[in-house]
Parts: sequence; structure tokens; C-alpha cells
Amino acid sequence: MVDPLSEVIGLLRPRTVFTKGISGAGRWGVRYTDFGEPSFCTVIEGRCRLAVDGVKPITLEAGDFVLLPATPGFTMSGFEAVTPKRLDPKASAALTGDVRHGRRTGPPDVRLLGGYFVFESPDAGLLVSLLPRLLHVRGVARLSMLVRLVGEEAGEERPGRDLILSRLVEVMLIEALRSTQGGEASPGLLRGLSDARIAAAIRKMHGSPARPWTVAQLAREAALSRSAFFDRFMRAVGLPPMEYLFGWRMAVAKDLLRRDDLGLAAIAERVGYSSASTFSTAFSRHVGQPPGRFARAEAA
Repeated sequence: MVDPLSEVIGLLRPRTVFTKGISGAGRWGVRYTDFGEPSFCTVIEGRCRLAVDGVKPITLEAGDFVLLPATPGFTMSGFEAVTPKRLDPKASAALTGDVRHGRRTGPPDVRLLGGYFVFESPDAGLLVSLLPRLLHVRGVARLSMLVRLVGEEAGEERPGRDLILSRLVEVMLIEALRSTQGGEASPGLLRGLSDARIAAAIRKMHGSPARPWTVAQLAREAALSRSAFFDRFMRAVGLPPMEYLFGWRMAVAKDLLRRDDLGLAAIAERVGYSSASTFSTAFSRHVGQPPGRFARAEAA
């Protein structure tokens, strides 16, 4: 069976992991502006508050895991009133060593292990838009273990380090996404896959992107009327079905163009276009440049 979630993570191609320990004590608070890259953390001990822009503030406790697929602005603090110290996330990411906020001496009130990585996909923006803005998972020991493994591997220059890190991050992403209650997620792929009817249609689109799907055909796969399917898909995924299908086809096409082992006609056929010229026209409108130029830029 086709697994759309694994396919999306595979196309995102997470790479290059940076981790560090973070702690806070006393009265402390920090405010980070938009970072854009995916970031994560797990709480080793203690508690703190996290307020992500556009999301209701939450309390983080020992064993919690947080993933921000695109890391918007956020504030992290203790529980005493304080004016947060403003920090540049890009400058802070470049610093080595653990980070301490608030009181410098004595035991910390909270300890976290956090980090960030990058998505190498040329279509990361589209794919990340299908994921929740914030994932907060509580009580999943495997996630905390995975973060620790990522931290250990990132801190050592051993053979195979980059490959192991990329695989660990892929596993961490999938584990975090499937540990989240899809029905409570914001509209996107995760919420769509939590709806059995909509998931059936999504799996068909991912399994056969070359098929000339119509809304009526996808509605039959979901065992719904055309209008009910369209409305339900919009509420769950946040996009009309054919727009989602078009975006997925373009994401697959970009990945195939990067590999440079298929001709344009073969790629066009794989993503549902009858000729290289019709595919090239659609691709150029979507990406802003012809597929040949895109492939050369990716190779460079």
C-alpha cells in the first residue's frame, strides 16, 4: 500500500543536523524571530512555556517533544513574568556549546535538547505547507530516544555520520507525525490521512499520479458523492483535490528532474501529461522556469 506520509518525508530529504543543550533557571524568557528551517526539541527535565506565533501557548514538560516544520517566530520562557530577550535565530544557531537562559548558577528549572536541520527538496515550501505549524507530542519515549541519538551522532565525526543523521531525522519526523492526533491537526496532509475516506483518495493520487483523475473518480474512491468529497477534502487538507494532485505531480516531477536519468517525455508521462510540451508549459507556469533550466540549476 502507498504511504503518502513516507513519500512526502522522502521528497523533503532532511539533511545536516545541528543540536545543542538548552536550559533555563529563575526569571527568563527569549523571543526568536522567524527562522524558516525545521527545528525540534525534547524536554529532558523540568517545565517551561512555549508560545509559537499563531498557535495557542503550551506548557512543555519532561518527556515532551516539539517539532516546528518551518519554525515561525516563538517565545520560550519560565513561569515568572519577564520581558523576553530578543534573539536572532540564525546567529544563535551558529553558536557552539550549550545555551543557558536566566540565572547562571545553580540547578536549572528546565533542560532541553534541541536542534534544527534543513530540507534539501526544491519543493520544500509546498510539502511543508501540508504539515501542521506545530507538533507537540507528550509521553512518546521513542521520540525522546531518537532526539538523544541525533544529538549523540551530530556531536561526533564518525564514518557514515551524515547518512545516519539523515535516516534518524526521517524516522523522527515520521514518528512525530504519526504520534499526533490527525483530527486535531490543522488542515493538511496529516489531518487528511486521519479521515479514512479522504485518505483513500490521497493514497490513490500518490499511487497513480499519472492517471487522469477527476473529482468524480476520486469521490468514488472515497465512497462519497462528488460535492461531499470536495467539501470534506477542502476542510481536511486545506486545498481542492485537483490542486493537491497538481502540487503532488509537480513535486514528483522536480524530484525526477534532479536525478537526471530520465528524458522529459518520460517524466511527463510519469506525472500525467500526454506530451513533453504540455508538461513543460504546466511546469513553467508553476515553477517560473522551464523544466530543462530547472534541472540544470539543480545539477549546478
